[in-house]
Amino acid sequence: MVEKSADILMPGADGSALVGQGSSAPATTDTERELAEILADLVHVDHVAPDSHFFNDLGANSLVMAQFCARVRKRPNLPSVSMRDIYRNPTLRDLAAALARTAPPPGDAPAPDAPAKPAPPAPPAPPVRTAPKSTARYVLCGTAQLLVFLGYSLAVAVATVKGYAWVAAGSGFLDIYLRSLVFGGAGFIALCAFPVAAKWILIGRWKPTEFPLWGVTYLRFWIVKSLLHANPMVLFVGNPLYVMYLRALGARIGRNVTILSPSVPVCTDLLTIGSGTVIRKDSFFLGYRAHAGHIQTGRITLGRNVFIGEKTVLDIDTSMGDGAQLGHASALYRGQHVPDGERHHGSPAQPTTVDYVRVEPAPCGTLRRAGYALTTLLQLFLLYLPLTIGGLYMLFSQVPALRTRLESGTALSSVTEFVTDTLLLSGALFLGLVILGAALLFTVPRLLNLAFEPDRVYPLYGFHYALHRAVAGMTNVKFFTWLCGDSSYIVPYLRLLGYDLSRVEQTGSNFGTELQHETPFLVSVGSGTMVADGLSVVNADFSSTSFRVSRATIGPRNFLGNNIAYPAGARTGENCLLATKVMVPLDGELRQGVGLLGSPCFEIPRTVERDTRFDHLRTGEALRRGLAAKNRYNLRSMALFLLLRWGNAALLTALALAAVDLYGRLGPVVIAGYLALALAVTAAYWILVERAVASFRALSPRLCSIYDPYFWWHERLWKVPDEYLEVFNGTPFKSLVWRLLGVRIGRRVFDDGCYITERTLTSIGDDCTLNAASKIQCHSQEDGTFKSDRTTLGADCTIGVGAHVHYGVTVGDEAVLAPDSFLMKGEEVPARTEWGGNPAAPMAS
Repeated sequence: MVEKSADILMPGADGSALVGQGSSAPATTDTERELAEILADLVHVDHVAPDSHFFNDLGANSLVMAQFCARVRKRPNLPSVSMRDIYRNPTLRDLAAALARTAPPPGDAPAPDAPAKPAPPAPPAPPVRTAPKSTARYVLCGTAQLLVFLGYSLAVAVATVKGYAWVAAGSGFLDIYLRSLVFGGAGFIALCAFPVAAKWILIGRWKPTEFPLWGVTYLRFWIVKSLLHANPMVLFVGNPLYVMYLRALGARIGRNVTILSPSVPVCTDLLTIGSGTVIRKDSFFLGYRAHAGHIQTGRITLGRNVFIGEKTVLDIDTSMGDGAQLGHASALYRGQHVPDGERHHGSPAQPTTVDYVRVEPAPCGTLRRAGYALTTLLQLFLLYLPLTIGGLYMLFSQVPALRTRLESGTALSSVTEFVTDTLLLSGALFLGLVILGAALLFTVPRLLNLAFEPDRVYPLYGFHYALHRAVAGMTNVKFFTWLCGDSSYIVPYLRLLGYDLSRVEQTGSNFGTELQHETPFLVSVGSGTMVADGLSVVNADFSSTSFRVSRATIGPRNFLGNNIAYPAGARTGENCLLATKVMVPLDGELRQGVGLLGSPCFEIPRTVERDTRFDHLRTGEALRRGLAAKNRYNLRSMALFLLLRWGNAALLTALALAAVDLYGRLGPVVIAGYLALALAVTAAYWILVERAVASFRALSPRLCSIYDPYFWWHERLWKVPDEYLEVFNGTPFKSLVWRLLGVRIGRRVFDDGCYITERTLTSIGDDCTLNAASKIQCHSQEDGTFKSDRTTLGADCTIGVGAHVHYGVTVGDEAVLAPDSFLMKGEEVPARTEWGGNPAAPMAS
């Protein structure tokens, strides 16, 4: 493993910041002396005082100290050191004393009166099986997946063509409405029933097992998983109908269960959920995981009245007893169990006294649930489906560019006519949807919000619950946050949406492009606060029978990192740094002027010297000039990407018009071809756009201010749409797309839903296994400072479900990162080791 030099990690070149600070007393133990030697060698100085504070006196930062930990771990005569140890013991003397207290005495006998050092529990070791590394099987599996997709597209095309012809044969408004209702209802039922039938035919009942990737068993697994993710019942998350659907798939689910997470469990026969359980959104309970070239399936068992918080992961072979709770931003690792009535949080979970069920129950019986489900179905069948299908019929029959092409015997259009029709139709549809969407977004939710009183308890599955779901659905539309995020223009957008930002100071990067909430009307953000991507404001509380909305307040001069669930009632105040994937505390004293890291969280320095070197650009005339220049650049970026979005819409419209031109000759085949070609063209278009925005060159590690033009250009890369990537999950085509985007990726890599932010800074070795919702992020932004560096995964690595890998990281061959872990910047994971936790550290053997 290659060691990184600290030259690019520390402020200043002469190391003057390291000498003369703190006490000059000599080291008193061998451990102190050896730790001092390692740190001095890392930062290229002659001496480091043992009482010097790593961050306040030495000016070090987490990246430097991660390298320090890596070098300590390479010394067999020294105990392992984690970043948690560094923050809790921020001098060499304190660190050596802490290591001495937790180290076992000779002979591995327990040290008297010394508490054991906490360590993440290790999951039971699975049977050691070597996955056959066959490129031929990899290619054959990808070919079979492509054929399955084409066959499914053809079946959908045939059904669509026959249904459209039948609807078009109607006469009069009522006849067309009734035909649309019948065809839409039958199509919806077929799309929902087909995955259920496929599961029972291809799989039968899921059992705890293990099978290699890219084989016949994996192909059957992938077909069922893909059908489940694509079926329209996902739209009914939070509805009793969704629970009924999971039961049809084999899940054992009791009465009065509320599931709010759109992450669909795949191995449903292995899922048991007791009555009265609540599962919040962005929770993963898949019933399987990918590990070292295999798919492993296992049971997930939840007792009665269990609570699962937001942004949580339940690994296979986990269980929770009756009345147990798992807090937000937490995980159960394989083999973990939460006893009856206990509350756990953290990653991996550990006992806590925090009560995460924060709303009183309300009357909500079977009749109410059945009525809500029935009302939803009636709305769907009597309103939404007929209007959608009838609307499409009207579009094809009334728009001349489409009507003339559908008439039999019509000659193919000329090139001029074809291009004109394409531009007019795509422009009208694109701009119309944007303008109409904005008008509805800024008006309808405000009207619906008038029905709510903050902190009032409402029963589930009633009028208010339906309104709340409507508000959350409309105001979490991603298009406008994507368009305005990472710019000054996100602030007025969020104000129009309902956020209380009356005291926000413009920085040009107040919010990222990914932001969600339960309701925008109860979110307050203080002055000078900056928020990175992935914030979820948890300002609604749920029980199995009730819910309420409450105000969530983020204090002034805060910085929030990536992928944070921020609940109402959070115990954070002014001037806090909330690190990536931190578990925001709900108990204890109000934190102010500190940083918080980990799950469960602990305090770290709010800032260090390296992160303040650009502070002079954040005030006065320098800020005014920099912000004005950034605003102009961001405005050009927004205009560019609106134009590029329209360009993509125009391409798809051209394909659709060509398909309509050829429909009379080729029939349903041309419709199926359109579905496949539209996906391929969309992927190729955005790949080309991204490479062009990057000027067809690779990124390089940077440390700069957010008012540096380089950072604005880097932000522009983040705006390139990449939703199409999800379609390729679990197939060899995902690796091909990553390679085209600039990722240095090896052979036979399995990617079940990983996201890579900086493609050309990432290297992934052969036969790596990347799980769903994992993320490789080669950058960080803290206040006004932007940093990026390379991240390298060796061969045969496994990255767990929901795990987050930061920048400057090196992971050795065959290493494993546990689910929901946060591997901090600068860490070096040795080969054939298993790490886990937030922040990640070596797992206990």
